[in-house]
Amino acid sequence: MTRDDMARMSREELIDLALEQNAEIEALKLKLEKGKKPPTNSSNSSQPPSQDQKANRPQDKRKRRHGPPMGHVKYERKMVAEPDHIVEVKPQMCKHCQTDLAGGDSHLKDVNQITELPEAKAEVIEVRQFEVACPCCGQKQTGEPPAGLEMERTFGSRLEATVVYYRQQQHMSYERTKKALSDLHGVKLCEGSIDKITQRAGKEALQQAQLIQEAIRSSAVVHSDETGCRVDSQNWYQWVFSSAKAVLHVARFDRSVDVIKEVMADHQAEVWVSDVYSAQIKAPARERQLCMAHQLRNLQAVIDLYPQAFWPKAMQVLFRSAVHLHNERDQLPPGEFEGRVKRLEKLCDRLLERSLEHPDEKRLRKRYLKHRQCLFVFLHRKDVPPTNNISERYLRPAVIHRKVIGCFRSGWGADAYAAMASVIHTAGLTGRSPFEAIQPLFGQPSLPLPAMV
Repeated sequence: MTRDDMARMSREELIDLALEQNAEIEALKLKLEKGKKPPTNSSNSSQPPSQDQKANRPQDKRKRRHGPPMGHVKYERKMVAEPDHIVEVKPQMCKHCQTDLAGGDSHLKDVNQITELPEAKAEVIEVRQFEVACPCCGQKQTGEPPAGLEMERTFGSRLEATVVYYRQQQHMSYERTKKALSDLHGVKLCEGSIDKITQRAGKEALQQAQLIQEAIRSSAVVHSDETGCRVDSQNWYQWVFSSAKAVLHVARFDRSVDVIKEVMADHQAEVWVSDVYSAQIKAPARERQLCMAHQLRNLQAVIDLYPQAFWPKAMQVLFRSAVHLHNERDQLPPGEFEGRVKRLEKLCDRLLERSLEHPDEKRLRKRYLKHRQCLFVFLHRKDVPPTNNISERYLRPAVIHRKVIGCFRSGWGADAYAAMASVIHTAGLTGRSPFEAIQPLFGQPSLPLPAMV
């Protein structure tokens, strides 16, 4: 548009033109600001560290000495108190004069222990069931095999547990599971057999998951989080609910509060620990604790965007001090601990009253004002941690499973995986290994053979 064109326009047309151009300028400014936004990484967002862009190591730091640092105390593997086998090596003949030394006195010079795996080949047990006619009444009686040797059983419980362990814990596909069973154990299984074994484990795990759910409902402090999963070409979500005595996983085609209400039913937790996702905030609980790790990352994102801003740095220092105070609670006298908690609370209120300039600061301040009573519950209760990291740790295997396996073919498969994860993680709270949690799903092991056989 030329100057003459503008000169022929009316006053109202010029005002409309100016407003339109001003709107375009503001939109371009906003786009430019977004272009200048610092890159997202694990320190300022929920992005996992594995997705961070790794910087090249400086040349002067590459040529470093490998191994332990100078002065490091030597570490040696501890000797087993009761070895399975003992091999005594004694000289039989003198190498100098060929004198027989077999019957001579000897003293122990050195001891070395070697840890080895026995050949992991499967054993085949043939169960022969006999029938006998009673000589008195003539009625035929059939022998009853002991537990673990049932006539309808094809595979022993340890073999079936190994199949599920490979699939569930090591995230192995059908093909890789078949290969591992063949190479390591000498067992030939087809995909159909592997699938049937997994289904049996899933049915048993789903029953145990109901008991785990009851334990979650009766827990005072509940942690919760959710992550995406792919089920039958649809986007589902795997939820986790954990406490000091149980861990429950559920897979649902839903990310709303309805899932939490389904799990908790009419029960209410004393404290709910989670992030600020709207469904989690609506969970039935008397109190709730916001995850400090999430808040520290959100504040770091604002610091990266506005390096000169004071408020996000001050809030980050405040939250870190609160977490540190929680960690040293047992080392402080009760009076001193309570006094420091009060000072932190007052400092938080003063920081939330400050006038702020940037919209991202205002957004976080609005969140903290709204959830002010959810920031420092962990300082008033010993059984409440400052973060929800435990839920993220329980969900991490599900994320790995999703990345390796790809997706679940059916909703039932997703439910079975979640139920078995519940059984495994709940057993882990009592110190049991994943295999020890899986094996009882299939009943009594077939080996060693019962004494009566």
